[in-house]
Amino acid sequence: MKLHEIKFGLAAAISIAILWIICSLIVWLSPGMSMEMSGHMVHSDLSQMQWQLSLSGIIIGLIIWSLFAGIIGWLIATVYNKLTS
Repeated sequence: MKLHEIKFGLAAAISIAILWIICSLIVWLSPGMSMEMSGHMVHSDLSQMQWQLSLSGIIIGLIIWSLFAGIIGWLIATVYNKLTS
């Protein structure tokens, strides 16, 4: 089975965009719990830190992470197709 590289990359970009929006909403609604959860994920004490959440930051992060995810998804599909040819 061959993967369509562009569609796979687009699916990765859209998936990350959805996750980014959900994550941003969680941070906005519950910043303390989000910081504690982030600390657990990276095995660090982040209790002295604070979130810097702005609309421009959310939009810029959404664009950058989605772009990177799309490129990585395209690369994965391309390599997969080469390996299965």
